[in-house]
Amino acid sequence: MSIPDHARGYEGFEGRIGRTEAESEPAWPAERRARRGAPNIIVVLVDDMGFSDIGPYGSEIPTPHLDALAARGIVSTNHHTTPVCSPARAALLTGINPHRAGYGSVANSDPGYPNLRLSLADDVLTLPEILRDSGYATYAVGKWHLAKDSRLGPDADRESWPLQRGFDHYYGSLEGLNSFFHPNQLVRDNTVDPVTEYPEGFYVTDALTDTAVGWLKELRAHDAEKPFFLYFAHIAMHGPLQVKGEDLPRGDLDYARGWDAVRAARFDRQRELGLFGPDTSPAERNSEPGYDVPAWDDLDPARRRRFARYMQVYAAMVRTVDDSLGRLLDTVDRLGELENTIVVFTSDNGGTAEGGPEGTRSYFAEFAKFAGGSAPDGWEGDVDHPEDLIGSARLGVHYPRGWGQVSNTPFRFYKGQTFAGGVRVPFVLSWPSGLPAARGVRDGYSFVTDVAPTLLDLAGVPTPSTRRGAPAQERDGVSQRSSWSDGAPSARDRQYSEFRGHRGYYRDGWKLLSRHDPGDDPADPRWELYDNRTDPAETRDLAAENPALVAELAAEWEHEAWRNTVFPLVIGGGRRNPAEDRLTDPVRILPGTPVLERYRSAKLVQYRDFAAAIDLVHTRGDEGVLVAHGDVLGGYLVYVEDGAVVLGYNAYGAYEEVRSSPLAAGPHTITLHAAVRPDLRWDLELTVDGAPAAALTDRVQLIGMAPWTGISVGLDARGPVSWDLRERRGTFPYTGELVAVTYEPGVVGVPAPVVERLQQEAEEEAD
Repeated sequence: MSIPDHARGYEGFEGRIGRTEAESEPAWPAERRARRGAPNIIVVLVDDMGFSDIGPYGSEIPTPHLDALAARGIVSTNHHTTPVCSPARAALLTGINPHRAGYGSVANSDPGYPNLRLSLADDVLTLPEILRDSGYATYAVGKWHLAKDSRLGPDADRESWPLQRGFDHYYGSLEGLNSFFHPNQLVRDNTVDPVTEYPEGFYVTDALTDTAVGWLKELRAHDAEKPFFLYFAHIAMHGPLQVKGEDLPRGDLDYARGWDAVRAARFDRQRELGLFGPDTSPAERNSEPGYDVPAWDDLDPARRRRFARYMQVYAAMVRTVDDSLGRLLDTVDRLGELENTIVVFTSDNGGTAEGGPEGTRSYFAEFAKFAGGSAPDGWEGDVDHPEDLIGSARLGVHYPRGWGQVSNTPFRFYKGQTFAGGVRVPFVLSWPSGLPAARGVRDGYSFVTDVAPTLLDLAGVPTPSTRRGAPAQERDGVSQRSSWSDGAPSARDRQYSEFRGHRGYYRDGWKLLSRHDPGDDPADPRWELYDNRTDPAETRDLAAENPALVAELAAEWEHEAWRNTVFPLVIGGGRRNPAEDRLTDPVRILPGTPVLERYRSAKLVQYRDFAAAIDLVHTRGDEGVLVAHGDVLGGYLVYVEDGAVVLGYNAYGAYEEVRSSPLAAGPHTITLHAAVRPDLRWDLELTVDGAPAAALTDRVQLIGMAPWTGISVGLDARGPVSWDLRERRGTFPYTGELVAVTYEPGVVGVPAPVVERLQQEAEEEAD
């Protein structure tokens, strides 16, 4: 029979419909399946790892699993990325140049320009979306950093979160960095992990690896053939540098010999490996003000000892990354699929100089030196701590920039700059069954946008022209299959770069560069010119000898900048969408509320007066934390113990506390008042029912990325504000009747230009 015209719900059905099942024929929609034999794909992206930090690139740090991966595939000496992380991640996952994708900088600002939209637009296709639509299972673990920090709460628009961008499952940190022992917030799929206290022995690299391995095993237990795409974006090697105590000795590799000796040894090894020819010269130690590195032999013994400890921690962390890769690939091997798995290992940008000339034991205090050295009087940029705590969960440390230049051997400069030290990174690719002849060193130029189109080419997966029914943006990346597999010439002959006024332009082996230092005119770059074919370390500036070529390449940079949405050049940063003002609205937080998201919490207190009113009914013997905000990297808390109310303040690792007189039984309002003083300081006072009870006056404010962990009510969740209290009492849940804590943000007392400058520093630290 025919279906009546007024019938509904049968449109597109390919079977036959009758009035009974006997008169009908069923039909089922075709299942999305990848082609038989399609390869698995694993992309391992490490954060802030320099060119020379792993064995295949000359490092003294043992990385046996990376060595084995390189032996099965290719090692590129000429792979480039962006100067900082969010742009690199956007470019890698989309194949679109970072400014066009909306990521001219890290996802920690919102100045209101197309090149700094800092969220993926509706017309941007991602690699996981394409692969999932082609029948792949898609997984992501680790650092995301493609969602604005103002959109990380439970009320957030999740359009730039992993699951909305093509991943079936996600576990990790949406932000740019995190503690390795006490993450401020981890997200599983689309929901914040509600953990209040991490188990003993928790280490985030292990947790990410456990999760990824579990997903792969689970997939194969349900489907023997479905290929997978795993995006493993390490939070390591981003600061703060922290490593498990049992792993620390694994980094003890004679760093007392100093960075000059280690760097020289790495370069010798790079030559032995065939990464650079005998005519290549390494860059000298950076000597430019603000980037300079002293000779190791000129340091006093105390500095040498402490600086060596920083690098020991870093080396031990590199080994945990290699361990993680080993566990992943062992799992794939046990599944019988290692030969048919494409594996990529690379870094988002070069090694960093954010530890400054001395390194830091107080990670969030360091940037408050304001780069130009104009910190307020009495501001301690690096709180003194015992050296044996360096690398532990109790401190947030980073190595001094002399080790950053070692990481970037043999190049100049660091992360954040367009010179090779900032953008030339390790790149290893292996696919034994699909590219059996792809072995050894490759020196063809490639850019991070080329990763996605190459992987799709290798997997035989076409790219659709639309996303959600609308035209998708044209991709900028090109497939480097021939270059990476056969050593053919690169498919790319030119590429622009830019970050905060630092410019770069590559064409046919020539590289035009300009640093943007404080006081420079963004419209008037000072160009330098290098021949990367003979001078990959960019040591011989040829601009004066080739003025016509400089002008030609500068004009091309200008053309490409307009073509790729680079303008306006945003140098200062720090500006924010006025819509964020709602995040400073007063809030009443009930006990049992999950930890308030970090950015929302900070907006309630930073740079301003504030009051936190704690309503409770006290009875004899009640004790515990009433409110806590922050962790060992900086924060404050109010708790009751032995009948007294205690105010604890952690100034970037320097902790102190004061106590009230005994608290009488009955209902009370205990209020923490903070009043802004000059030079970025607070007066902190506790009152009980309006009467003064205890005070800490003239204390440095918590600014920038501190407090890192958000506000918790009724316990000190996640990272401890007071290490001693956590060891004595755990998270110390309050045992009495706690009604609520109400935050009333007051006026901003820090001048607007200072706030903007501090926010810019915080953005750069958070990448």
